Amino acid sequence: MGFVLGEYRIHGRGASGIAADIESAVGAGALRPGDALPPLRDLAAELGVNANTVAAAYRLLRDRGVIETAGRRGSRVRARPATAPRDQIRIDVPPGVRDVSKGNPDVALLPPLGDALAVAAGRHARNPPLYGSPPVDPELAELARAALDADGVPAGPVGLTSGSLDAMERVLTAHLRPGDAVAVEDPGWGSLLDLVPALGLRVVPVAVDDEGPVAGDVARALRAGARALVVTDRGQNPTGAAVSAARAGELRGLLAEHRHVLVIDDDHVHGAVDLPLHCLSGVTDHWVLVRSVAKAYGPDLRLALYTGDATTVDRVRGRHRLGAGWVSHLLQQAVVHLWRTGAVDPAAVAASYGARRDALVRALAERGVTAHGRSGMNVWVPVSDETGAVAGLLQHSWAVTPGARFRVRSAPGVRVTVSPLDLDDIAPLAGAVAEVLHAPGAGRYG
Repeated sequence: MGFVLGEYRIHGRGASGIAADIESAVGAGALRPGDALPPLRDLAAELGVNANTVAAAYRLLRDRGVIETAGRRGSRVRARPATAPRDQIRIDVPPGVRDVSKGNPDVALLPPLGDALAVAAGRHARNPPLYGSPPVDPELAELARAALDADGVPAGPVGLTSGSLDAMERVLTAHLRPGDAVAVEDPGWGSLLDLVPALGLRVVPVAVDDEGPVAGDVARALRAGARALVVTDRGQNPTGAAVSAARAGELRGLLAEHRHVLVIDDDHVHGAVDLPLHCLSGVTDHWVLVRSVAKAYGPDLRLALYTGDATTVDRVRGRHRLGAGWVSHLLQQAVVHLWRTGAVDPAAVAASYGARRDALVRALAERGVTAHGRSGMNVWVPVSDETGAVAGLLQHSWAVTPGARFRVRSAPGVRVTVSPLDLDDIAPLAGAVAEVLHAPGAGRYG
């Protein structure tokens, strides 16, 4: 059963399922920019659901930037590229406004790269890697594997990609086919929420609390046929969640009954976080753990390492060879030098972010505002009206990120990145948030 829209069949019965099917159709090219969607009552009748359910689905798609509504002309696929609608959800920051919306690391905590690049250039001059060279520098692979072993990550070969998202795309396409469902955290990383439908896959949102993905939601996603699960182990973007030992045990128990599911562990804040790693890798037949150097050493290095089961790593490496080929050995050797010389003190970096993050969560709580930020560099503040909260904070000279960039069906919120803040900034920012959220007519927040 279902409804054929263009060349794509809609199977969803709830609002999120209908929205996911339509977004998958857009990502697969079956629906193109400007194409009209059926009137909601017509689609509801065909699917055998209440018209309010379809209305809610269309509202989700509008919030995500996939469709637009033009009065009596109905709803249409947006004319702009629909594969990255969340990337368009940005705030224009006027002069004089403090910007805590970007999600970047604190540049003061990033190591200088001059010596590392000079050493790498010297090695390159003596022994330049050429076509046919091993794709992964042996010293980098040895150091990376030792760090993974220390964190209890199952044994597996090491590969490299140009960032975490690059790794996730390659892993997903190595195993999944268009129409397959991927369980993803909600709220979660906006780029991943855009990537999944862009690959023709279906997003299955999974609720998140401070200890990671909620086990009941993961169980429902697995029972519904999710072929993959992506979990942020620490420093979750945008909520700051970190998978606890207890939650990891629950999730590993669930996954043991679904060994066919592909598991991707995202450890993007390695080197900038002090909470222990509790990953899900190794429970299922196919798994990958991805670690980026972006947060601790600098986004422009564009290097993420991954390990996983032999079949998955072999597939990803093989496809990589047919495209980009390898990640620059200059960058690999620069990272080796940074690691060897202890250019970053992970404990000190984690403490710096933690002091600002914890102070902001505490200051908001003192003002009657609930916020979340267990790890990483972001704080998530639930609100009832994102547009009003963002606009109100702009008037108070603070720019935050609207939660629509990170949500599928979860409740509204705004994200605050603590990287640009000093401890002296905490009280003014918390005061502004509280004033905006507690203003008459603002509704109940927290």
